[in-house]
Amino acid sequence: MIYLAGRVIRQTLNDKRSVMMILVAPLLILTLISFLLGDSDYVPVVGIVKNTAPSSLIAALEEQELNTIDVTNNEARHAKSYLKEHNKVDAVLTLSQDAGMSLTLYEPSTKSTKAASEIQSAMASLNPSAQINSSYVYGSQNQSTFDSLGYVFLALFAFFLVFIISGIALVKERSGGTLERLLMTPIKRAEVILGYTIGYGVFAVVQAILMVLYSMFVLQLDSAGNIGWVLLTMVLLAMTAVSFGATISIFASSELQVVQMIPFTIIPQVFFSGLIPLDLIPYHLGNLSYIMPIYYGAASIKGVMVYGHGFFDIWGHLAGLVVYACFLYLVNTQALKKFRRL
Repeated sequence: MIYLAGRVIRQTLNDKRSVMMILVAPLLILTLISFLLGDSDYVPVVGIVKNTAPSSLIAALEEQELNTIDVTNNEARHAKSYLKEHNKVDAVLTLSQDAGMSLTLYEPSTKSTKAASEIQSAMASLNPSAQINSSYVYGSQNQSTFDSLGYVFLALFAFFLVFIISGIALVKERSGGTLERLLMTPIKRAEVILGYTIGYGVFAVVQAILMVLYSMFVLQLDSAGNIGWVLLTMVLLAMTAVSFGATISIFASSELQVVQMIPFTIIPQVFFSGLIPLDLIPYHLGNLSYIMPIYYGAASIKGVMVYGHGFFDIWGHLAGLVVYACFLYLVNTQALKKFRRL
């Protein structure tokens, strides 16, 4: 028994990937979770017509952890249009004799929640019974968590499931000798990668279409924009996932090693997929999203489903997925050199 336990320990210590997954991966994930759930030093920006607001209200707002900017009466009357044009402003506070106090927020998010909380604290210090009517440019207070974050799960599942299938399947192809026998034929490396990509890509496309149609027509997930652009994004994201899985499989010698790479390749992307605003992540780590394919897919799907964007609004994110897929295709083609040199 002691001998067996010692052998298992020695084998594990000799496997650097296992050691990394056991010792390093939990620390990495816990750090990312602390960024996600920890206190943020973000200071909301609130627009208000200062020359018509009581000085006591302005003073109470300035005592809170928020910045106030002066807006015109016309901008306050058209708060939703103003917030669409000024994405650095989180909310607009308006006061009128008829409607009372109204707070217009951009969308349900951590930033909006903090802005509303600070304003409520300011009002409570002046009048604890004061009521504020809140509304959003996009979304509503009554929408469920699935409605507000459904686009994130579409992107995550489309990428993760296809990545697992393609990555493990390609490792099995190589461990079974199929890939080596294939490379003994005159077929080119680029054709091998393209063939695998198209083959698994067909299933990825079917999965993407099924997920989108089921989410919208069965689960009643709302989309403000054209569903066609959501389908296109899902297809591109799934094809990128196939290439991503192929890249990991080429550098893995077994199915276990593919799974061992998940904490370092997939889980970190979850935190940059739109669960929280990227500018709330400290140390400017939100900029890491630009090297993660799930970000481009999630941002494009959100643009269509939440903001009602069209092609000319999301083309940059779509181009990011295409560039990512092409880059991985080239990497995979070059990586096959270690199996055969042409």
